[in-house]
Amino acid sequence: MSHLLTCQALGKAFGAQRLFENINLVINNGDRIGLIGPNGSGKSTLLKIICQRIEPDEGRIVSRKNIRSAYLAQSDVFEEQASVEENLDSALNPLGLDEIERRNRVQALLSRAEFPDPSVAVALLSGGWRKRLAICRSLVVQPDILVMDEPTNHLDIEGVIWLEKMLSGMLPEGPDAFLLVSHDRRFLENTANRIVEISPAYPEGSLQVEGGYSDFLQARTKFLEQQEQLEDRLANKMRREAEWLSRGPKARATKAQYRIDEAHKLQTHLGEVKNRNRALKQVRIDFDSTGRKTKKLLEAKGISKSYEGKTLFAELDFVLSPGSRLGLLGRNGCGKSTLMQIIAAGASAAGLRPDTGEIRTAPDVRIVHFDQKREGIDPALTLRRALAPDGDSIQFRDHSFHVVSWAQRFLFRADQLETPVGQLSGGEQARILIAELMRQPADILLLDEPTNDLDIPSLDVLEESLQGFPGALVLVSHDRFLLDSVCDQVIGFDGHGGVAFYADYRQWLDALKRQQQAEERVGERTADSPAKKKQQKAGKLSYMDQREYEQIEGKIMEMEAEQERLQTLMDSPETTADPQHLASVWADLQQAKGEVEKLYERWNELEEKKLSH
Repeated sequence: MSHLLTCQALGKAFGAQRLFENINLVINNGDRIGLIGPNGSGKSTLLKIICQRIEPDEGRIVSRKNIRSAYLAQSDVFEEQASVEENLDSALNPLGLDEIERRNRVQALLSRAEFPDPSVAVALLSGGWRKRLAICRSLVVQPDILVMDEPTNHLDIEGVIWLEKMLSGMLPEGPDAFLLVSHDRRFLENTANRIVEISPAYPEGSLQVEGGYSDFLQARTKFLEQQEQLEDRLANKMRREAEWLSRGPKARATKAQYRIDEAHKLQTHLGEVKNRNRALKQVRIDFDSTGRKTKKLLEAKGISKSYEGKTLFAELDFVLSPGSRLGLLGRNGCGKSTLMQIIAAGASAAGLRPDTGEIRTAPDVRIVHFDQKREGIDPALTLRRALAPDGDSIQFRDHSFHVVSWAQRFLFRADQLETPVGQLSGGEQARILIAELMRQPADILLLDEPTNDLDIPSLDVLEESLQGFPGALVLVSHDRFLLDSVCDQVIGFDGHGGVAFYADYRQWLDALKRQQQAEERVGERTADSPAKKKQQKAGKLSYMDQREYEQIEGKIMEMEAEQERLQTLMDSPETTADPQHLASVWADLQQAKGEVEKLYERWNELEEKKLSH
């Protein structure tokens, strides 16, 4: 396993704020590294240092010669009026490739990304499709190391699963290694083979564990238990030494000076361990309920909604009762947030209403809504006024909290209270909104993408709090880990106005897959119709060439999947231990690689023929 890049004792600070220090990280060929850590720990800064976009204060980066890295930032910048295809092609300008190679790379990624119309201007794309394009733009240069900052942001569940496949080795021209920052725990489990958490809680500045996210959790739990035990041992020893030090000068004079020095070192060590353990503080989230015992809090009968002539959902029935845990699943723009707004309006005349059907609610039902747009935050307000609008105290569950202790509950420091909200990070703003929700007793809690910008420790606490909330919960989230842990039923949108109930997101994805396969069969029958054949005959390619052109991308993907299977088989310990079997698998793998090359060559021939007419 060859080293691609090494980080040696990296440190970085912004003003008085120390982000991290003494970070050591080696990226090898084949590494798939997930980088995690609390908000403000410097994850994004570390990625920029690795990509040489900013300089570290201490330490250095050592890399192999001619290493090419690609950096996917959280925000994207495109040529907005240029097409999807043109934006991908322009990313290849610095490489000096010939026209055929450029076209092959662009067309291959456009196919894998499943863009419905590569000729559309980027300015017209939704957030999810812009993110897919940004990911493809990073891949098209075929980097040795791909560095990604929150790549799942703006992607729906289907988009996240698509990205998992892109990173799983199914892409022959994929990176030799990748390093990514993500708070999506399921995504980390499915893609990473090493987890690195940077935090002042660790003596070396980071904890690095080989394996997936579940392996990391086990190692982290063991480490934290050892840290607590170490603090107890040091504290007990320090008590004995403090008792000895408190004796009179005559008694101390009879002791060796080294013991006095060791006692002071012990005191310093104990302080360091205590500070590290205190760095593990988590947000304290606990939603308040009205305690209502009504069986039906809200009932929807036959509700439908359309937007600009498109049916979002139709004839939808459901009931929310205390203890209901309902998730909403669907592609971006399918109507999930619209349904949330209709539920938030309840039976009142104000707010968004369904086109048909009715909403009935229990008398004086309390509905609290967390909007993903976060329009409830005034960026000009100070943190103090955002947390405590009416003074310097907060009432929560019949108890009064001073604004300083309330802020600390959400990991804010006292010296941040006069900071304008607009200057805080996305994660900090999310915590402000959650703090506001906690102060509002609710029968029905509506959460629209509450996990955006929250770090993993905050997600863990949010998950635990939602599980204990006694009222009804409706959740929109692309966080599959949270959906699995919290929701016992989901409403799935098919994107064509159809909605249905499912046990979990996997069942919904299976239904979508069956729907897509049915649509493809209909498309194939249409392609075989006499009218379609006549149209193809009049086109630029012959009928047989056109049919081959339409099917060749699928054949390439199938053969590449077979190539990946054979590669995995060849790398397995069972195969490497059997020379005869290893030789057989190697021969099959070479044949598969040759087939893939032939398919790409034929694809290029058909492209050239199509363009030459």
